[in-house]
Amino acid sequence: MSSLLEVSGVSVSFDGFRAINNLSFRIGSSEMRAIIGPNGAGKTTFMDIITGKTKPDKGRIIWGEKSISLLNMSEAKIARVGVGRKFQRPTVFEDQSVFDNLLMALRNNRKPIAVLFYKQSKSDSQKVHELAIQIGLTKQLKRKSGELSHGQKQWLEIGMLLAQDPQLLLIDEPAAGMTPDEREKTTSILVEAAKTRSVVVVEHDMEFVRRLECRVTVLHEGAVLAEGSLDHVTSNQEVINVYLGR
Repeated sequence: MSSLLEVSGVSVSFDGFRAINNLSFRIGSSEMRAIIGPNGAGKTTFMDIITGKTKPDKGRIIWGEKSISLLNMSEAKIARVGVGRKFQRPTVFEDQSVFDNLLMALRNNRKPIAVLFYKQSKSDSQKVHELAIQIGLTKQLKRKSGELSHGQKQWLEIGMLLAQDPQLLLIDEPAAGMTPDEREKTTSILVEAAKTRSVVVVEHDMEFVRRLECRVTVLHEGAVLAEGSLDHVTSNQEVINVYLGR
């Protein structure tokens, strides 16, 4: 499988504390991956480094078929080349309808003149409806986003990311605060998304990770401790000691 993203020998320290320690990580095209690990393992810092929010002290981050480095790119440029990130708390425009949230997120020309004279096209409207089907919100399109349930807001934000057509989706704890039905629906949305792009899910909920049926990477003290199927990593004695035994 060809690599979409390759992180190699990356380290980063904050005030003498090494949050990421010589980390190497690779994800292929159209691959689902779950990342687990105890609090303080470096999961959030790992996502911050990939998206350009934090610059590492050393190491390489290589992206895509052309093997370009993400290290000197701004957060905005990294987003434009195809990296999308969803934080744990949903951030949607609550006073706008679900339709308008998805419409605003579409990957159109963002230059000021283009935005000023933007007219909604049939194809844009069609894309919004396709996204709404994908995230299960077709019946909610006219509703204000602020009226949605927690789970529905999470789906809307995933839809807004998908609207930008990223090649890699980084999703932080999507199952947190969801009902069992919402978790099931979230699983379906992410599994479907991973058919056409790569999806990395950081999650604490082992049952949710099991449903994703994907390769799992365990982080500990900023480095990869184990990698493989969920059954493989959860039977690893080191993983049991540092994470599951707590």
